[in-house]
Amino acid sequence: MKILVLNGSPKRDKSDTLRMTNAFLDGMKDAGSQDVHVIHTVDSHIEYCTGCFSCMRNGGTCVHDDDMKAILDEILASDLLIWSFPLYCYGMPASLKALLDRTLPLSSMAMRKVGERYEHVEQADFSKLRYLMICGCGFPNSRHNFEPAVRQFEMCFPSSRTVITVPESPMFNAPEAESVTAPRLGKLREAGRQYAESGSISPELLSEITSPMIPEEVYAQIVNQSV
Repeated sequence: MKILVLNGSPKRDKSDTLRMTNAFLDGMKDAGSQDVHVIHTVDSHIEYCTGCFSCMRNGGTCVHDDDMKAILDEILASDLLIWSFPLYCYGMPASLKALLDRTLPLSSMAMRKVGERYEHVEQADFSKLRYLMICGCGFPNSRHNFEPAVRQFEMCFPSSRTVITVPESPMFNAPEAESVTAPRLGKLREAGRQYAESGSISPELLSEITSPMIPEEVYAQIVNQSV
């Protein structure tokens, strides 16, 4: 499987979320050979979308001459897109959001009704693509944090998507927390194996992964003692 990882963390390889993503990828590799390429969006030259819609009218050619043309080509050549990012203001970091905005050339101005809403008609064939969101945040609770980012992901990718959200993610880069983070990384690895083999993750395993690693009030107390 050809996998493109879009790492939205400015911390690049030191990202807490990317560590979770790498555990997931290790599990996919346990199930078989995988062709993985990671793009650190903070290192890519991606201009902001101006909303001129030129790309949607002229066959997908953007007015900007930057790295997005090559990234779009790689997206279309992939089987799985992994959107790996820490939660920033209840959404994506700016560099990854800029990339998402610049996927506009894949669509045309024409619209069609799908279910209860209208969608733009595609200009390229990306029907084979599957989408996976892996997102971590520094708050101790899963509820009332990830919902805006998850909803955006659901709206952008209404089918063939999987979402993994993990609270307390800064603990993954704290050596003293290894007794609780190592088992969680093990569950993420198992999730990757399941996904590679079946295209899905069991609800039971997903529930375990997305739950706090230590009691919420204990985590908050530890954080508050360190500030």
